Amino acid sequence: QVQLVESGGGLVQPGGSVRLSCAASKFTSIGGIAWFRQAPGKEREGISSFDVRDGKEYYADSVKGRFAISRDNAKNMVYLQMDSLKPEDTAIYTCAAATDATPRLYIAHMRIRGFDYWGQGAQVTVSS
Repeated sequence: QVQLVESGGGLVQPGGSVRLSCAASKFTSIGGIAWFRQAPGKEREGISSFDVRDGKEYYADSVKGRFAISRDNAKNMVYLQMDSLKPEDTAIYTCAAATDATPRLYIAHMRIRGFDYWGQGAQVTVSS
């Protein structure tokens, strides 16, 4: 069992930056990390993932060049740095983790069914 808790959300102006944090109860046997978001009236979508086994990062086209995912093993923390925020980035952001037995493509393509552990979500609102 892995517990995930997000923090760092809030209100930010367009063009601003926010760093979301995800605290994990443990990182043992974790094969991948991802951030998902769900905007009002839309389905949940994967925006960034990181495969622990080969170190590769993946980003949705909508956030590429603006967002960055990272991990701190010593602190059992996952981060999502978000820069140049746009109003359309407004959503509930959720971190998720996959086991080390999860196929790499599930992590690379951010398939919801490939992730076993989920946080409760953090609201990010981008507005002037």
